[in-house]
Amino acid sequence: MNRLISRLALALLACTAGAAAALDAVPRAVEVDRIVAVVNNEPITATQLRASLERAIRRLAQQGTELPPREALERQMLERLILERAQLQRARELGLQVDEGMLERAIGRVADNNRMTLEALRNALDKDGIPWRRFRDEIRTELLLQRLREREVDSRIVVTEAEVDNFIATNPDAFSGREYRLAHILLRAPEGASPAQLDALLARARQIQRRLEEGEDFAAVAASVSDAPDAMNGGELGWRSRDRLPAIFAEALETLRPGEVSPILRSAAGVHLVKLLEVRGGELGADSVQQTRVSHILIRTSEVLSDAEAESRLKGLRERIVLGNADFAELAKAHSADPSAAKGGELGWIYPGDTVPEFERAMNALAPGEISEPIRSPFGWHLIKVHERRQQDVSDERKRAMARAALRQRKAEDAFEDWIRQLRDSTYVEYRLDRS
Repeated sequence: MNRLISRLALALLACTAGAAAALDAVPRAVEVDRIVAVVNNEPITATQLRASLERAIRRLAQQGTELPPREALERQMLERLILERAQLQRARELGLQVDEGMLERAIGRVADNNRMTLEALRNALDKDGIPWRRFRDEIRTELLLQRLREREVDSRIVVTEAEVDNFIATNPDAFSGREYRLAHILLRAPEGASPAQLDALLARARQIQRRLEEGEDFAAVAASVSDAPDAMNGGELGWRSRDRLPAIFAEALETLRPGEVSPILRSAAGVHLVKLLEVRGGELGADSVQQTRVSHILIRTSEVLSDAEAESRLKGLRERIVLGNADFAELAKAHSADPSAAKGGELGWIYPGDTVPEFERAMNALAPGEISEPIRSPFGWHLIKVHERRQQDVSDERKRAMARAALRQRKAEDAFEDWIRQLRDSTYVEYRLDRS
């Protein structure tokens, strides 16, 4: 995203009462927006840095994170903007683009995930002082960076059957249902780092470790020093099952209790510190997962049927079902655009990960017998009905598929870190932040 529009700011002229009359006759001075860094041949301006920094500060404050010193946060944000600019330049070189249809669908998913209409989303953004155009630009950038990652990294990941065999043999509890919420700090090593550079990196990690031992807030330290993309979120990775974590993090969990920080960990990307925040689940056996038997009614949008109309239509159907005036299965047969309509919308028993995230989140929030409000997914609008749940042993074939997916994610994350490091090392950057 090229947000290179230079903004002009009126310079504040210090004046005395005696000079006021003279100043009235002199044109006011104008200061051109200062450049704080040049990435290859593109500038990053002080206005861009300041705007991004203020957003990060608001986000950290909303999370309740203790704010690090502003200067440290400013340098961290500048590094984020440099890395983003380098990726966008690479995307342009490859001819990658995000069309309007893709952008609108992504914005629709943001609204759905927040249980809002598009109009309500716009109103909420306006209340927070976020212009709609800037929001669209940021979503477009996220999509473009995701397309870049898919092309340069994810599409090249290969998982062998031997790796699947080894994963299942060495991770007997990988699919136990237990999930972990982690945060981490990464100090990235340069490509082909020398022993002296690695020693310096370890020395920095030990300093950070001492700060944490002395009681500094992990999230605040991560925001001020970590080189990971999630640094500005306090280094949080969110909830993940063990098999969805990088192998080095999964191994560290064996000795950690909630609230504890790992020793310094070494990887090809650099050095890490990991904090275990919370643990949940784990009541299932290693070979057992929860399945949900579910039905749905799908209404697809089109040129003649808008999102608002599709949502309104499903609300009407839901009201009829809840009031007892209609049967879910009969309405599915009459109205659903999904192939399951012939079976009354029945999808059968669903494993975790079988459906798109929007559908799965809504499904998991329902009690047996309950019907969702209309929810939107990439396929259209749904009403979801959960019939029952059960614990089911995982077949060997299913277990191998889950192991393959876990390995692919692990490999992709490691490969992405390596790719980012190479991209950053090959990017020319001129820093001007400290220049007066």
